[in-house]
Amino acid sequence: MRRVLAAALDEHVGEEVTLQGWLSQVRRLRGVAFLILRDRSGTAQVVVRDPGEIERVSDLRHESVLSLTGRVAPRGDGRPGAELVDPALEVLAAASEPPPFDLFRPTLELPLPTLLDYAPLSLRHPRRRAVFEIAAALAHGFRESLRHLEFVEIHTPKLVAAATEGGANVFPVGYFDRTAYLAQSPQFYKQMMVGVFERVFEVGPVFRAEPHDTPRHLNEYVSLDAEFGFIDDHRTVMVVLRTVMAGMLDAVRDEAARALALLEVPMPALPDSVPTLHFTEAQRLLQEMRGEPGPSEDLAPADELALGAWAKKEFGSDFLFVEGYPASARPFYTHPDPSRPGYTLGFDLLFRGLELVTGGQRLHRYEDYLAALRQRGLDPGPFSGYLQAFRYGMPPHGGFAIGLERFVGRLIGLKNLREATLFPRDLSRLDP
Repeated sequence: MRRVLAAALDEHVGEEVTLQGWLSQVRRLRGVAFLILRDRSGTAQVVVRDPGEIERVSDLRHESVLSLTGRVAPRGDGRPGAELVDPALEVLAAASEPPPFDLFRPTLELPLPTLLDYAPLSLRHPRRRAVFEIAAALAHGFRESLRHLEFVEIHTPKLVAAATEGGANVFPVGYFDRTAYLAQSPQFYKQMMVGVFERVFEVGPVFRAEPHDTPRHLNEYVSLDAEFGFIDDHRTVMVVLRTVMAGMLDAVRDEAARALALLEVPMPALPDSVPTLHFTEAQRLLQEMRGEPGPSEDLAPADELALGAWAKKEFGSDFLFVEGYPASARPFYTHPDPSRPGYTLGFDLLFRGLELVTGGQRLHRYEDYLAALRQRGLDPGPFSGYLQAFRYGMPPHGGFAIGLERFVGRLIGLKNLREATLFPRDLSRLDP
């Protein structure tokens, strides 16, 4: 018998079909039992009247996996829709114990540690699942937007010989008779591949050994990276990024409409021209707001919130570019601003007052890399494989990286990034 999904049941009134899914609820009345079966599309009501089947159903625990074949009829309670009646029941997998919480309730009012400890179960809840349906749509929109711009998807190593950012916040890994590190980003490799494909992107995990225990930090997250050559400057990168952001949001509207409605997500305002501040302008603006000097090197979370509120009030935009960060706050490969000593052609994109994207123009001449490493007190030796690409000519290029969990969390309004991560990794969590 052909399986149909719960959401399509009312299209098959009068037919005999098979439903398969998880037993969400059982309500037993005199001479009848009502089952709620859940599958990937939603839920369906099943009416069981055979006494023997009623006894079988009564012994089943919630979340048992069932296959039910029966006739589709209009709902007997007068409500719109259809239900499956008088089914033959097959237990595909019985739950071995009762779930520790009810998944049929509209929301899971549970502490975050409980949600994460029981992630394989709690993720079955429609509201939890909806978060990751939105994440999937964002990632798909990222890919499709860049493919439309003739970018090539690549897959780079996650075991590397040196820290990408040149810092100490890396996870060392035993690699035969030497030490390797989990990649902080695909930055080096995507730059190398500009010399091969000109335009590349990657979706993959990155690792940061930062001892933060905050709602906005994770030690492993998904990074959406892009890099491309023959740019004029960092503004070229910002234009492409704006196009990609629009494509990602369109994908969420098109592919995750049900999830958006369930979570009551307000879609953001992304203007055709995203407002842009130079870092020095951001400093001045923050000083005016607070009556004290603005940040000297980088923006703190409170600064980002204040600037995000300003962009929303002044421009009606949920997005704000801050460009021209000081060189001291950017990695060594960031191109300096030729017109402003001490500043760079690097930028951040803030979304609703949170840093969402980091990007900019990179150095592209071999001699400039040697000078930049010397200035930072870094030995060029560990970077030899990376620097090799620049010995043989690289075009002016730049790119950006989007934190997927941050985008999801800010879009939905989650309080903690761990809620936007299937199985988060932080200071204390390596399981499940």
